[in-house]
Amino acid sequence: MPTSAPTLMRLKQSLPLLWLNPARSTAVAAQEVGHALATTGSESPAERQYISLADIEAARSRFERFAPLLAKLFPELAASGGVIESALSSAPAVASLLGMAPGQGRVLIKQDHALPVAGSIKARGGLHEVLEFAERVAIANGLLPSQPSAADYVALLSERAREVFARHSVAVGSTGNLGLSIGVIASALGFKASVHMSADAKAWKKDRLRQRGVEVVEHAGDYAQAVAQGRAQAATDPLAHFVDDERSLSLFLGYAAAVFGLRRQLAEQGIVVDAQHPLFVYLPCGVGGAPAGIAFGIRQILGPHAHCFFAEPVQSPCVLVQMMDGSDGPQGPHPTVYDYGLHNRTEADGLAVPQASRLASAAMREVLGGIYTVEDGQLMRFVYQLEQAEGLRVEPSATAGMAGPSMLLGTPEGQRYLQESGLQAHLAQSTHVVWTTGGLFVPPAQYQQFWEAGRDLLAQQA
Repeated sequence: MPTSAPTLMRLKQSLPLLWLNPARSTAVAAQEVGHALATTGSESPAERQYISLADIEAARSRFERFAPLLAKLFPELAASGGVIESALSSAPAVASLLGMAPGQGRVLIKQDHALPVAGSIKARGGLHEVLEFAERVAIANGLLPSQPSAADYVALLSERAREVFARHSVAVGSTGNLGLSIGVIASALGFKASVHMSADAKAWKKDRLRQRGVEVVEHAGDYAQAVAQGRAQAATDPLAHFVDDERSLSLFLGYAAAVFGLRRQLAEQGIVVDAQHPLFVYLPCGVGGAPAGIAFGIRQILGPHAHCFFAEPVQSPCVLVQMMDGSDGPQGPHPTVYDYGLHNRTEADGLAVPQASRLASAAMREVLGGIYTVEDGQLMRFVYQLEQAEGLRVEPSATAGMAGPSMLLGTPEGQRYLQESGLQAHLAQSTHVVWTTGGLFVPPAQYQQFWEAGRDLLAQQA
């Protein structure tokens, strides 16, 4: 179904909008993603690749095997036994400030902005990929048996293991948070780590990486250019591993594994997800890998009665323009936000991406409910409001999910989605999960600037 003229006009004028995915289905099945990862138009068996619940379970098992090692490597994980998890908290004050009426459901906040080690949602995918790489290197060099148990992994903290890891390097292209995640875990294990950072990256994130002994390579261009140059540099070294945020299944599945924890937390709070108790999840979106991984996990683990929506800045809606186009294959169009007259500059540095991951859009083709866009001023106001309402300190990009309930419940497009999905009668029993994504390590002075900007904008609006 072609995108309507009014939606296209709002997109080009950088005005907030809600786009509904016409291809969404309720099937719970493996998703074909090989065509999105291919570099040619061929259809070799390797390119016809599918991902399913079994792949997510494998990622969860890897986290469990590494937990004893992580507990020793990072003091902040000692109490949890090496488990990386964030709180799922009730937020009635957020429902109130968003103008939600009684009978429109409860609001919860999934606090990935406070994840230990990396301080953002990127702790999930980023750590998983580096751990998977470390596992391969360790088995190849006899540091682990071919079928290791969790007790074997503590041996990877030995001097011999560090000597082996030091011969290898890990690189990534990032606007900030993924770089922090990769840099922290790679350097902690003893790999040489380098992060290629775009012009959008905040100075404090670069400083934090350098303090960890990570090489920071600064690029004058945008995110896509930083990734491309980092990928090209890593390709020249046979012992280098490049973490590719645009194409990595390992990153994707690390994010997806988060849903096992979400399922447990929902159950602990007595929250059921079924036809009479729908779940709505709102996820900030940059290149697409993290929210797509989580949304894929939600479909596989929680089923079709969970409805996921992505949130993007009005100037950087890269996944929106890719999914509107309708093509994920290597020979199909791969539009950028620049094609629509947008400039890709936003205070939401983690979401400042001009071109989407084909993997993300392919995996979301039949899963995603829709995508909405948010102005920077609204993100700043949310920073202030979230601290005032719930005492949570996040960065601007992490607040993008906050606009979700209003978009779904208060726009004609949102009402159409509810009506066509048969959800109107069940809103009173619904749950809205706002997923916050980063901010734990934002320096106090930087956070204060965000907070004051949001406060002042709210006062002007009033």
